[in-house]
Amino acid sequence: MHGPRNQGKSFDIPKRLVWGAYLKVRENKGAAGVDGVTIERFEKNLKGNLYQLWNRMSSGSYFPGEVRAVEIPNSGGGVRVLGIPNVVDRIAQTVAVMMLEPDVEQVFHDDSFGYGPGRSALDAVAVCRKRCFRNDWVLDMDIRKFFDTVPWDLMEKAVAHHTDQKWILLYVGRWPRSPLRVPDGTLVRRDKGTPQGAAISPLLANLFMHYAFDVWMKREFPGIRFERYCDDVVVHCVSERQARFVWDTVARRLADVGLELHPDKTRLVYCKDSRRRRTYEQISFTFLGYQFRSREAFDRRRGVAFTGFLPGVSPDKLTEMSRRIRSWRLHRRVNLTLDYLAEDINQVVRGWLAYFTRFYPTAVGPLCQRINGHLMRWARKKYKRLRSRKRARAWLKGVMERAPGMFAHWAVSSAL
Repeated sequence: MHGPRNQGKSFDIPKRLVWGAYLKVRENKGAAGVDGVTIERFEKNLKGNLYQLWNRMSSGSYFPGEVRAVEIPNSGGGVRVLGIPNVVDRIAQTVAVMMLEPDVEQVFHDDSFGYGPGRSALDAVAVCRKRCFRNDWVLDMDIRKFFDTVPWDLMEKAVAHHTDQKWILLYVGRWPRSPLRVPDGTLVRRDKGTPQGAAISPLLANLFMHYAFDVWMKREFPGIRFERYCDDVVVHCVSERQARFVWDTVARRLADVGLELHPDKTRLVYCKDSRRRRTYEQISFTFLGYQFRSREAFDRRRGVAFTGFLPGVSPDKLTEMSRRIRSWRLHRRVNLTLDYLAEDINQVVRGWLAYFTRFYPTAVGPLCQRINGHLMRWARKKYKRLRSRKRARAWLKGVMERAPGMFAHWAVSSAL
């Protein structure tokens, strides 16, 4: 992996590793950091910039810049803060990720799905679905401000357990300590946490939770299964009593490692369906964009309808996607053809559908109808003969019949 040691350098960092990290950062795109340097601007002197980064990292003189803080509205009405490092810092962090990841991935728990190669959020949802069939109770955990509160000392200790590369330990110590530049220009210094949005943060967070939660659960509750995607955790229990005991015990454990379960968002949920008729206050939860709740289903083998505790796209995600569609202002783009509109939006819509139609695909029906509504509005503005809703509807239906593959969502639902 390393090849001949670089003469005169404190650390042996292969140049090809820096090149591979740059390719990953370019593929992920992303906005400029505090320094205003975009990927395109960085590439104008690509060879020189990459050499300078490699030289600084290899000599130990690399220090990351400030992190640009961006506030993103969340479904609860508040905001979450994303940290956007400079492009050069994203490349440096990716170098460390590429070096660390092959080793740490081998030790991660089978019930940990976050960010690792070969495991996905949909895998976690699928496993959660199966376990909800077998267990009546779910502890839906929410860790308050996880990325803002991870203790540095324990995080660095976890990293040190998996590498003897001194340059990784050095820079893992520097990256989280980079101050945040908030939107009003104020510089905020921190004493804990790792910015959500930094290339290194998912791996650091996952490694921290491996020791803070996964290994501990395996030791303390070997018979209880869970799914964890970074800080998003669902624990399956056979009874309400067991679930409450686990809740209390996990809360104490997380407090010992500097974390806190959110008192309002952590919930105990009863997986109510045709077989489970008990009355309970909480009978649904959301995990990785899917809402698990009682839904109508059909057993083809027996030819019987029933109610199952099943995942479907969550109402919050539907609202979020609907807002995105509205922001496209399709009805105002009357200078464009229908083919061009399809080409413009299909890539985004395909991504949504690929994720949210894996389970209970009919739940995305309202989203498809909303897109069709915007297309009919576009047609009414573009063509005088289609000013009435009835004519626009008939026209769009005709387009669907002639070119059913034009828009990605028509493969899921053609309802108008």
